[in-house]
Amino acid sequence: MTGETRLGALATEAVRPDGLDLATTSTPLLVEMMADDMADVQAALRGASAATARAIDRIVERMRARGRLIYLGAGTSGRLALMDAAECVPTFAADPGQVLALIAGGAEAAGSAVEGAEDNPVEAQQRLAELELSPQDAVVGLSASGVTPFVLGGVAKAAEVGALTVGISCNAGSALSSAVDVAIDLLVGPELIAGSTRLKSGTAQKVVLNAISTITMVRLGKTYRNLMVDVRPTSAKLRDRAARIVGLITGADERAVREALRAAEGETKTAVVMIRRSLPPAAARALLQDCRGSLRAALGE
Repeated sequence: MTGETRLGALATEAVRPDGLDLATTSTPLLVEMMADDMADVQAALRGASAATARAIDRIVERMRARGRLIYLGAGTSGRLALMDAAECVPTFAADPGQVLALIAGGAEAAGSAVEGAEDNPVEAQQRLAELELSPQDAVVGLSASGVTPFVLGGVAKAAEVGALTVGISCNAGSALSSAVDVAIDLLVGPELIAGSTRLKSGTAQKVVLNAISTITMVRLGKTYRNLMVDVRPTSAKLRDRAARIVGLITGADERAVREALRAAEGETKTAVVMIRRSLPPAAARALLQDCRGSLRAALGE
């Protein structure tokens, strides 16, 4: 059986049974159909919720032991992974290198297609080796088809060194799902354009990445209640958000909040502890460090 035949049997490559002719379908109806497709995404996400939760809990264990979260993907999956990893730094003040993404084809593939890159399993293995992958790390492979060689090669390398492996695919019983410790199968069904997995498949993968990174950071103490207390105020918008967060938690007036943030060099959690515990910046930072970064613990809650 050829590779093309095998791919043709995948749900992500299937043609929808409604026989839709896109060229003769009105624009409003096409928009409605794409909106309706989100019901498939939601059903797939709910169907995979238990597996997603298992993956998160196991990732948290490793990151508490100073392990890293490393995504692997090609094409759309890789670009989604790059975006999720990049946003962990400003949103949660993640340490550089704590959350990483490797896309097939390297930096060039972030903004444009690099033909054939996804077919090279050795690239992923070499790049993971360069990162000095360890058993404390968690490697999450993303492949809508579940058969992408770059991703399969990467998770094989991760398994070899004893790292946690997680697979996110959109086909049941895929090669990726069979190769990992935790399989997250997002069964969204055929796409509006057959095989265009940047649509439902991409949306479902994006939501799962949101869940993995966000809930992992929540478990690591990067939030307080539902507030982004580890935000890095590197822009006017984020400086305003940091001030509002400090004000909400402490009840202090705007002037006191601004002064605390200035003294804390923009560190939101430090400013909160300074105000609530009447401490200077150095003592507030030391208390947070003793509490492993947990604002709740530092405030004695």
